[in-house]
Amino acid sequence: MNAVVDSGRPMLETRGLRKNFGALEVARDVDFTLHAGARHALIGPNGAGKTTFVNLITGALDASGGDVFLNGDRITHVSEAGRVKRGLVRTFQINTLFTGLTVLENLYLAVSEHAGVAARMLRPVGSRPKVVAEAMHLLEMLQLQDDAARLITELPYGRQRLVEIAIALALEPRVLLLDEPAAGVPSAESHIILDAISGLPEEIAVLIIEHDMDVVFRFAEKITVLVSGAVLATGTPDEIGSNAEVRSVYLGEGHHA
Repeated sequence: MNAVVDSGRPMLETRGLRKNFGALEVARDVDFTLHAGARHALIGPNGAGKTTFVNLITGALDASGGDVFLNGDRITHVSEAGRVKRGLVRTFQINTLFTGLTVLENLYLAVSEHAGVAARMLRPVGSRPKVVAEAMHLLEMLQLQDDAARLITELPYGRQRLVEIAIALALEPRVLLLDEPAAGVPSAESHIILDAISGLPEEIAVLIIEHDMDVVFRFAEKITVLVSGAVLATGTPDEIGSNAEVRSVYLGEGHHA
């Protein structure tokens, strides 16, 4: 069971977060705040430090300085797995599904792992009706129930990304980090991803890291721009779209929100 959320403080916060690789400084005193229910996008040019920043948040990298907080608790030195158990969950740019299994089997494994019964997985899927019911609930949430019996390899790539989001939801996130959720998805299908994200439970704070500006400006209520490992600007889509400095270093002078 997740801890009670204190709505008066940030769900996720970094203070003075830094990362050095020798003399190379790739994250420079990053202050960042994400409240419960936020719909926030992180953008920046290639080499801006976005992936490094997310790796620092999730614990995949150790920080050289500064702190990370989750719902007010300092988690700077908590392991990556420990952060997931506390509700900080991430999806990746590259598909990480079990392609030889069905959609339902992928969800069943995720729900079982989170419930602590994965060690007894030699039993048939149908022998754990509560796990199956939870897996199907997640599939229904993302309108994947009709694909439950299909192999992952039979799905279009956009629907595979939806399965990844369903698996992330199986971990009961309080903060969900979506790393380029529309990557590899044909532009004609990107609305499927956006519709699914828009339909996520309101209490989950969602941060997407995305290069597709159409996706960013359609999704985000707030945008943070990272350049050279530091925050250049944070604001609403209108504020970011009209920021001359942001346009000059990233969006291009011709871009309009």
